[in-house]
Amino acid sequence: MSTAVISDIHGNAEALRRVLEDIARRGVSRIICLGDIVGYGPEPLECVDLVRKHCAWSLMGNHDFGVLYEPTNFNASAESSAYWTREQFDAEPDEAKRASRYDFLGRLRVRVVDQFPGMSFPILAVHGSPRRPINEYVFAEDVTNSPEKIESIFERIDRVCISGHTHVPGVFTDEPDFYPPGELGEEPVYRFNESEKAIVNVGSVGQPRDLDPRAAYAIFSEDRVEFVRVEYDVAVTADKIKAVPQLHDWLGDRLFQGR
Repeated sequence: MSTAVISDIHGNAEALRRVLEDIARRGVSRIICLGDIVGYGPEPLECVDLVRKHCAWSLMGNHDFGVLYEPTNFNASAESSAYWTREQFDAEPDEAKRASRYDFLGRLRVRVVDQFPGMSFPILAVHGSPRRPINEYVFAEDVTNSPEKIESIFERIDRVCISGHTHVPGVFTDEPDFYPPGELGEEPVYRFNESEKAIVNVGSVGQPRDLDPRAAYAIFSEDRVEFVRVEYDVAVTADKIKAVPQLHDWLGDRLFQGR
């Protein structure tokens, strides 16, 4: 049995629907989410409802936290989108739906150790990093520029960790090294082995930042993870963003560039 892992949807329901269709087409029935369901995008309520319906569980990302509590240390565009997103939650006329969505956000966990069906070892799941699960970024350049940071992070991992947050897919190993999907061979597949620890960043469904505008997610099965990209109509989401005064136009423009 395989498990699809999605992350960083950011209110982009158009991308999420295409990803869910792709997962179903591949016959994968179990899905988990690593957080940032909302923030930046124009359809936060639909994204929350889709994650609730299709995912076995989800983590809390920093944008989910910012909407539920306060968008601390956000830049201007992220802060305004957080407040606008909260307004959409509050504007729900159905009191039961409004309460259930807030309850869902409030119950999101920040760290989960899960035994994926078909895999021989448990996996640590966080949004950011094992040190700061909600908001620490682990960048590819940290391997070279911040080796002590990488070492400290790997000390908190027994075998494999999965994360999102940077919106850039790839595999960190405790060599240390970072392998983007394009460097894994003819197929974008990484096979786990007992001699090394790994952190797998599954990328972003709704706002990729690796210069590829296609939605990203990953499929875990037995001893491997496969990185997947899915085309979606970027213009649909970009136009919806630009129709909302509180969402900066740049948030739509960047989707075309994958940055």
